[in-house]
Amino acid sequence: MSLMSAEATVVRNYLDWILAVPWQSRTRVKKISRMPKGSRYRPLWSEKVKDRILEYLAVQNRTNKVKGPILCLVGPPGLARRRWGNRLHGRPIGTLCGYLWAACGTKAKIRGHRRTYIGAMPGKIMQGMKKAKSSNPLFLLDEVDKLGSDWRGDPSSALLEVLDPEQNSTFNDHYMELDYDLSDVMFCMYGKFLNMPRPLLDRMEIIRISGYTEDEKLQIIRRHLLKKQTKAAGLRSGSFQSTIMPCVT
Repeated sequence: MSLMSAEATVVRNYLDWILAVPWQSRTRVKKISRMPKGSRYRPLWSEKVKDRILEYLAVQNRTNKVKGPILCLVGPPGLARRRWGNRLHGRPIGTLCGYLWAACGTKAKIRGHRRTYIGAMPGKIMQGMKKAKSSNPLFLLDEVDKLGSDWRGDPSSALLEVLDPEQNSTFNDHYMELDYDLSDVMFCMYGKFLNMPRPLLDRMEIIRISGYTEDEKLQIIRRHLLKKQTKAAGLRSGSFQSTIMPCVT
């Protein structure tokens, strides 16, 4: 083909994507026996939440497979939900954030566009796999409560195929038109509320994280936020007067 032809550019981009996606490369997952000591808000998390997460990871360590329900952490913002995912698994991280769910009502964002369309690209799932450079990353789906549908389609139907362990071993992106195995990918979902499609809720295990009490908020301010804001404002330790009330013990 001539290098100046439009068809040659389409074919070249398609082949580049086929070669860029990790088909066989895997990352060695480290074994987890306890919550990491460096976790910023680890002492303030509920013991039931930490025990359930460790149980979930212990089963994966024994079987070397990602089986079971999808974990969905539900709670108000500021509870370090992302932090445990970034520090606890030892996997490359791929993310789908809330702006994606709020901005698009079409499942083409997840499953990709047909190559017959101008400017077609793979979906966000395959783009995340390319960035992770591994076939067994941790995929963080943030703010799934913003998921909606309109006249262009329902993205939750595409997510059902991605999250279902019986189907995602032959996930087919519309752009690549090749079956891709997502069975080794660990999916974790975050949300503030439970206003999600019912079929999607059936595939998830809901773990509720309660908000902080007033005493816990005061401890976070004393241990972390005060030092951080002092440094951001360019102040020294003795150049200002703190108005924080003493903590009630």
